Amino acid sequence: MDIPARRLQAGQVKLLRLTPLIQAGAFPTSKAWSRVEHDVRSAIAAVRWPPDGPDFTIYPQSGKKRAEGNGVKPIKDGFVTKLTDLGWKMQQVKAKDEDPTTLRPGSFDAWLDLTELGYFKPFVIEWETGNISSSHRAMNKMALGVTAGWLSGGILVLSSRSLAQYLTDRIGNYRELEPYFPLWRAVRADNAFLGVIEVEHDGTSMKVPRINKGTDGRALI
Repeated sequence: MDIPARRLQAGQVKLLRLTPLIQAGAFPTSKAWSRVEHDVRSAIAAVRWPPDGPDFTIYPQSGKKRAEGNGVKPIKDGFVTKLTDLGWKMQQVKAKDEDPTTLRPGSFDAWLDLTELGYFKPFVIEWETGNISSSHRAMNKMALGVTAGWLSGGILVLSSRSLAQYLTDRIGNYRELEPYFPLWRAVRADNAFLGVIEVEHDGTSMKVPRINKGTDGRALI
């Protein structure tokens, strides 16, 4: 069952749903998970377009052609910037006492050290900016982390299909990944949360600029 998409304030990117795939052990009812959920919702709520606007309004141009549509990286950058303001780290996940030769299947957009909130491993998050293959890789990395015991969990943030139509061609979206949810629900974990968030724009307007296909102009208040 999806976790209710509470709106923290008016005019934010819409968090349509948070879908749990794994809820195992003590972690999903812990203070550590409460911190994770609060921070993730706050970071999503902080994303705006235009950056100084009251909500997230997108220029309604289809991304069917590679040169058209809105960019996605500035949206992710705004989200990650807010997470770093809340104490998250960017682009890595390593325990303080970890063997430096330990292999990891790539970094994550952001991760949170949870040792001060109990004996929990780091929690990670990815905001999808690539195609559906990228979405599968992100989920597999997080699933591997929870089943191997070096992550307390992870969340992948995906656009709704309604939003994805206005973004760069072939961006991974929630509906496209949803048929594979049973695969990750079958992953065994002792103490973890793994889930997917679906987000959507507040509205469309030809009066707002297209989102750049790069890092200029982060979509963050």
